[in-house]
Amino acid sequence: MTTLRNSKAEAKRRLSMRNPWHLLATGFGSGLSPVVPGTMGSLAAIPFWWLLTFLPWQLYSLVVMFSICIGVYICHRTAKDMKVHDHGSIVWDEFVGMWITLMAIPVNDWRWVAVGFVIFRILDMWKPWPIRWFDRNVHGGMGIMVDDIIAGVLSAAIIWLISVQWPIGLI
Repeated sequence: MTTLRNSKAEAKRRLSMRNPWHLLATGFGSGLSPVVPGTMGSLAAIPFWWLLTFLPWQLYSLVVMFSICIGVYICHRTAKDMKVHDHGSIVWDEFVGMWITLMAIPVNDWRWVAVGFVIFRILDMWKPWPIRWFDRNVHGGMGIMVDDIIAGVLSAAIIWLISVQWPIGLI
C-alpha cells in the first residue's frame, strides 16, 4: 500500500501547473484534491457550465465537442508526462462529462444541477455496462475521456426521463 501511495505521489510530482495541458487536465487544479479528486473535478466543472449556459445551445454544443477533442490530447499528454494511465488527478474528462450531463436539465435550477451531479457521479464511479467496457478496452487519451462521455450521455438520458415524468420541476 505504501508503494502504491508513493508511486501516485511521484506521478503528481511530475505535474506542472505552469504547463497549460497539465492545468486543464487537472481541472485547474481541482483534481489535485487528496480526497475524491473525480468528485472535486465534477464540482469544479459546475461554475464553468454555468458560464456555458449564457451561450446559444449550438455554441455550447460546439464548445463541448471542442473540449472532447482537446481533452483526448491533454489527457493523453498529461498521463504520458505523469507516466500513469488515467491518474486520479486527471479530471478534464469529468468536466466534459458534467457539461454533457447538464445539457439535459430542463431548467437552470440548483436542484436539477444537484440531480445531474449525483447521477453522473454514480455512473462514473459505478461504471455499469457499457461504460465499464469502454473504460477497460479503450486506451490513451480517448480511453480516459470516453467512459466519462458515455456516463454524461447516460446521465443526460436519465435526467430527460425524470423531466418527462415530472415536467413542472422536481418534487
